[in-house]
Amino acid sequence: MKMKTVLITGASSGIGKELAYVYAENNYKLILLARRKEHLEAIKKDIEAKQKVEVSVFAMDLSKTNSAEQLYQKVNEQQIKVDVLINNAGFGIFGEFMDTDMDWEESMLILNMVTLTKLSKLFAKDMVKAGRGNIVNIASTAAFQAVPAFSTYAATKAYVLSFSEAIAYELKNKNVIVTAICPGPTKSEFADAANVNQKHFSNAPTASELAEFTYKAMLKGETTAIHGFMNNLMAFLTRTSPRKMVTAVAAKMMMK
Repeated sequence: MKMKTVLITGASSGIGKELAYVYAENNYKLILLARRKEHLEAIKKDIEAKQKVEVSVFAMDLSKTNSAEQLYQKVNEQQIKVDVLINNAGFGIFGEFMDTDMDWEESMLILNMVTLTKLSKLFAKDMVKAGRGNIVNIASTAAFQAVPAFSTYAATKAYVLSFSEAIAYELKNKNVIVTAICPGPTKSEFADAANVNQKHFSNAPTASELAEFTYKAMLKGETTAIHGFMNNLMAFLTRTSPRKMVTAVAAKMMMK
């Protein structure tokens, strides 16, 4: 049986890094992408020493305009066929909207939404031609409600969730399966990068747990997969409760 290839963005740390190990253990060729080349090379060396899989690395900043097209071109130049695309790269910015840096926020908007959308379109077209494929987009439980002090980040993840569910419906009859993964707080570098209080992550699952969950959700062909019982319960409650109340509760949780 021909070995499949997975492309993972944001693969130098956190969930992305752990996804690389999970897919390698399941006999996938890897294309790993992130900004920090030295981190990617270390992961490549470690995986290739443990598993008989090929690992390609690309050091790129996907928060730059046209980075998606550049990545797609690089993959095509190496004549690599991508069977699974995992749009994991993303970051958040914590703080009240009037205080956050607009340039940094714009980079987040490009990475979390624009690049994700472009990569999904570019590789989905190839998957449709091939007659099969999987696209996995990492959203968040923040996608289910407005989150004061995390306003733009939560809005980007609401986009990711809505976009993923829509194209999942469009592509299902073309044998291309789209899955939106919605983790809650997870122990990774995300909290430090977003400048979020670590108390929100004290009982959080590990990035490794989320990677295993993501792989299994993809295999099941789930459209939306929320990690953890409490996160599922909270997502349900946000859909059935008054939006103003949900926003007020989210504000108290994030800003206390």
